[in-house]
Amino acid sequence: MNPTRRNVLARGSAALAALGLPAGALGSTAPQEEPEAPTPQPDDAPKTLLILGGTSFLGPAVVEAARARGFEITLFNRGKTAPEMFSDLEQLRGDRDPDKDAGLSALEGDRTWDYVVDTSSYVPRHTKAVAELLGDRVGRYCMISTVSVYPDLSIQGLDEESEVGRLDDPTVEDARTYYGQLKALCEEAAEAALPGRVVNLRPGLIVGPRDITGRFGYWPVRVRESGEVLVPGSPSDPVQYIDARDLAKFTLHCLVEGHMGVYNVVGPTYGSTMADLVHGCRALTTTGATFRWLPADRCDELGLQAWDELEVWSSPTGGAAGINAVSAERAIAAGLTSRPLADTARDYLEWYDTLTTLTPEQEARYRGGMTPEQEAEALG
Repeated sequence: MNPTRRNVLARGSAALAALGLPAGALGSTAPQEEPEAPTPQPDDAPKTLLILGGTSFLGPAVVEAARARGFEITLFNRGKTAPEMFSDLEQLRGDRDPDKDAGLSALEGDRTWDYVVDTSSYVPRHTKAVAELLGDRVGRYCMISTVSVYPDLSIQGLDEESEVGRLDDPTVEDARTYYGQLKALCEEAAEAALPGRVVNLRPGLIVGPRDITGRFGYWPVRVRESGEVLVPGSPSDPVQYIDARDLAKFTLHCLVEGHMGVYNVVGPTYGSTMADLVHGCRALTTTGATFRWLPADRCDELGLQAWDELEVWSSPTGGAAGINAVSAERAIAAGLTSRPLADTARDYLEWYDTLTTLTPEQEARYRGGMTPEQEAEALG
């Protein structure tokens, strides 16, 4: 049973809360030069940043990276996810849907920002509305997209020039079902509204503290529990993920340095395999865990699916063979870096250990991966 595209990738959209466009749709997807912000400021004036979202997983990482750069930060969101977070920052309330409640009214007027980071675009109509509203009042705009835009994940080495998925009906707004196709249209909408001033970043699996999906966290948590650990595939199978903080750092780097265009933002930049992942977690947690490798065909026979019971991993053959083999050469050349696995796993575990009041359903979701019963049955 090969994992379906939705099973493998749509978990990112199911957690909407850690996988191009046709030639000419955006012009070239190569990096583009972009004019200076419309309202020049003194060299020593702090840069202004508007974050659309800002309080869920990637958003806080962007805020922290922006603080480190001394930016003046404004958040625009509904105030429903962690509204108490960043109470010291300017917070504008509204909705990405211009037709819902207050909509985008808080962003109207003559207010300007140097940069915009859009972490919450899932529907192109929403992206178009906010990008057109901001227009010349912003300098550069970053749209957080996804490698889910690529429809054929059996291809290894997908790059920014690879074909992206399209919708027969572009008015569809079901982001759970058509996550990747709608993200591709969001990219197009941003670029159409702000030509030459948009960087579209396509991350794969985003990991680290505040990740509530368990997609990556399953491994450091399970390895720390010790015992015999079931690991899918073979030790040399490649894996890709990016720490949210590294993505945030690269996001601001692109905006400041003017790296516009499209970039696949996957990592680690130094490469990684399943063996690197599980042995790295064991070295960090210093447990006596041992590993039982279960071949891909046996995983299939047992009904254990990649990115469901089997987190991060995907078979290097079959319908999702390319999901852990996306090219990041362009992003690396532009300055993308990755922190060590040990830092990501350690910080994730420290955050995970603060979750002391979870319901049974939350605990299962945050843990991710196989249940202990499923693992025991497979090991047997």
